[in-house]
Amino acid sequence: MTVNLPVRPATADPPAPHAGLPDRRGARKPRPPGTERGSSPREGERVRPLTRRQIEDHLQELGDLYAETSGGGPWAWNEARDAFLQRLAADVRRPGFELLIAETTALTGCAHGFPVRGDGPWWEGFDGHLPGRLLRLAATGRLFVVSGILVPPRVRRQYQDRAWNLARRLQGRLLADHGAALGVTLVNRSDPRTVETLRSWGWRYIEGDTPRTAPLGPFRVLVLGT
Repeated sequence: MTVNLPVRPATADPPAPHAGLPDRRGARKPRPPGTERGSSPREGERVRPLTRRQIEDHLQELGDLYAETSGGGPWAWNEARDAFLQRLAADVRRPGFELLIAETTALTGCAHGFPVRGDGPWWEGFDGHLPGRLLRLAATGRLFVVSGILVPPRVRRQYQDRAWNLARRLQGRLLADHGAALGVTLVNRSDPRTVETLRSWGWRYIEGDTPRTAPLGPFRVLVLGT
């Protein structure tokens, strides 16, 4: 799973002080509790899929998006960008691959993945990590690998539990487009920040996955229900 984390995610940013709303006499009155300032992010970003040809046409922008959200400074961008585009080129060749972008006047995020079947080749690293019930689900074509989510830092810091959070919109749309019952992804065991972020977007460990029972290896498996 590709989730760039230049900053440590938090449950939500502390509420900013506000001056309240004016009443008819021009005085300020308190803003109702829970009211958010500004419009919902859903209104500002359009989510749409790209065809394979369109992905080829947008490789420069996708690579730039990865570099800009990867942190580490400009000196690390070229190497990270090239590695991301190589992984993307491999995934694009998989049957059923889909890449969604979010955009306003510019590209603001993307997510991608592919459906898997129990009788086909698995994404590298999954072998030996999935319980039988997920293998049975894969055999029906209703298991979907989410292999990458790229979103701005604000999406990782703010309102992660809201349905209009951009990461939640992207990952939910991927599953819905393919009629998947469950999303699945791999996270490196040495990357707790990505695990923390994914769990804030609704991902969870597979049932029975504990430090004592989880299969040995470099990865942990997370799943996402529809």
